Amino acid sequence: MRTEFQRDRDRIVHSKAFRRLKHKTQVFIAPPGDHYVTRLTHTLEVSQVARTIARALNLNEDLTEAISMGHDLGHTPFGHVGEEVLNEIFADGFRHNEQSLRVVEVLEKGGQGLNLTREVREGILKHSKPREGILGENWDTSDTLEGQICKIADSIAYVNHDIGDALRAGLITTENLPHMVIAVLGNSHSKRINTLVYDVIDCSWAATGPTGDKKSTPVISLSQAVLEAMNTLRDFLFEQVYESSSIEEESEKGREIVRSLYYYFIKNPHRFPGELLNDGAEIERAVVDYIAGMTDLYAIRTAEEVLK
Repeated sequence: MRTEFQRDRDRIVHSKAFRRLKHKTQVFIAPPGDHYVTRLTHTLEVSQVARTIARALNLNEDLTEAISMGHDLGHTPFGHVGEEVLNEIFADGFRHNEQSLRVVEVLEKGGQGLNLTREVREGILKHSKPREGILGENWDTSDTLEGQICKIADSIAYVNHDIGDALRAGLITTENLPHMVIAVLGNSHSKRINTLVYDVIDCSWAATGPTGDKKSTPVISLSQAVLEAMNTLRDFLFEQVYESSSIEEESEKGREIVRSLYYYFIKNPHRFPGELLNDGAEIERAVVDYIAGMTDLYAIRTAEEVLK
């Protein structure tokens, strides 16, 4: 018999929003090769890392997997740049984690939502990370240990696979990687993942299922040395990859498409699906829901059709 969290996972992976993740950008917009990370492959990697940690700590693997599978359903086309544009122009603001929650509570199944458990919805909402760094001052901790695992697993996955994409794109070389990071985490993708996963398990042992330390409130964490190396690697990626001129050039195209589509549909609401207004949403909210649900390819194609 399926657990309630297995049911949640199955509802998520059968949703339309989940299927669209395969054509949504992680970092590189419309990359030339077939092996760049997408939102879907990122989601699967997060789930693999998170389940490994949850199993080692004797925590709920099904809950961990359900949160992992649903955490990025609200991401816009063109990665975080689409999110930035909608946050700038939509009066109520836009954050992809809040949109992920809206997808599973309101938008899926024709406005019925997926009827997920509170724990999964809370984990989805609190997975997003501040710019300041991993486990930093504004780190919003999930109420469940499984939600905390997913949040750290999300960081472990993206800082490592984004290195691979940056190498593939020629933005960096292995010699560019900070020496301190290599010394602490390892000199290959598999070694870095292995180091980080083992470190989370070692530093979070007080959280081990029914046999854990009940004298204090356990949290999912990293050792200071590994945490510093991970944040150094994250800062390196922002400087050398995410904010590089080549990425910015492609990102500006995505920004302009999202911005132009928003203003076009505000003026021409008859041109987008009317069912998005069924929950009583105002036109601006409905337009944001429509654009946020687009894949990169669909957004580009729609812009070519309506913005002539």
